[in-house]
Amino acid sequence: MKLHLSGPENKLLKDTIKITGSKSESNRSLLLSALYPGIKIENLSNSDDAQVMEAGLTKREGTVDIHHAGTAMRFLTGYFAALEGSDVVLTGSKRMTERPIKILVDALNELGANISYEKEVGYPPLRIKGKKLSKNRVSLPANISSQYISSLLLIAPSLENGLELELVGKITSVPYINMTLGLLNEIEIETSFQGNTISVKPKASVNPVTLVVESDWSSASYFYGIVALSEVGTEITLSAYKKNSLQGDSVLQEIYTDFGVETSFGENRITLKKVSNNPTSFIECDLANAPDIAQTIAVTCFGKGIGCHLTGLHTLKIKETDRLEALNTELTKLGADISVTDKTLTLGTSTLMNSEVAIDTYNDHRMAMAFAPLALRTSLVINDAMVVTKSYPDFWNDLQKLHFKVREL
Repeated sequence: MKLHLSGPENKLLKDTIKITGSKSESNRSLLLSALYPGIKIENLSNSDDAQVMEAGLTKREGTVDIHHAGTAMRFLTGYFAALEGSDVVLTGSKRMTERPIKILVDALNELGANISYEKEVGYPPLRIKGKKLSKNRVSLPANISSQYISSLLLIAPSLENGLELELVGKITSVPYINMTLGLLNEIEIETSFQGNTISVKPKASVNPVTLVVESDWSSASYFYGIVALSEVGTEITLSAYKKNSLQGDSVLQEIYTDFGVETSFGENRITLKKVSNNPTSFIECDLANAPDIAQTIAVTCFGKGIGCHLTGLHTLKIKETDRLEALNTELTKLGADISVTDKTLTLGTSTLMNSEVAIDTYNDHRMAMAFAPLALRTSLVINDAMVVTKSYPDFWNDLQKLHFKVREL
């Protein structure tokens, strides 16, 4: 579906939006509830990814197709490897079969798992025959996707001897690791994270508990972009958010002060307020701990005519698409002066913005949503707009609540 998008006539916005639970927290919580049936979950994400994860966890044999859901691929690889008696082929979309998983498979096989490749070595689909994993020590490179690390940590308490995981090199995704450990601690699993070694103690059962999933800060990022491009005095309230968030993307509240956006916390909510048209002309950010907001920040900078240099983006090459090349292509269409490497993005200041440009989304939900705030500056078309259902199915409806004009082509 193609959508034509233009902004509201009145750019002084005031409204309240309820955002679904974090995809990252939801998928972690779902896996833990499969391991420990006493766990209940509230405010579960309504995203495609969470639904695919939930469905996958009910399987014991046959083909498990997770489509575009990278988190589900990594987490379910660990889950099925340690699920005694399971025999599945774990697969996904064409893009998923191009995303590497060898590091995780090697680590699990080193722990005693039985995982093999159905086609190309190092890539899905995977044949996984679940068995008891009794070994409890393994190492991983520290600069890889945190989802590999979390996949091992989530199954660790269910292993008879727990797990000691050594991370080799400089760790780049600490917030997502801490999110996983925080959830384990919430269900009274004993963990430690000292230097480059993470330990998780075994636990056969946990007391009944309800995990309340915080709303998704990645989804909030698009409203930060909207507020940044709106008039001074704009206020958008989002629920449900915690001041002491487990999510690395909560760094948005600090980064967006450079765009004149102030964040205040109320009871289970945040309010984003445009307080100034900040004169900042260049922004530098290391996003190694929050790479999922890189697209939003780059587009916000372009929309405000601000230059930026974003680093720590090495994991974006293996996401739903090569996000750096996708940003390069689509921002160039709009008139941006942009250059990318395999781990950085640099944007020059610009005053030109082309209108009626069709933005390709590359099967990537974040491409669709990150570019949407530009409708406050120019009209544009979003191709394959329903790709947003991967993480935020209500996104276009919520934009209409803010009086954006959204028309199907």
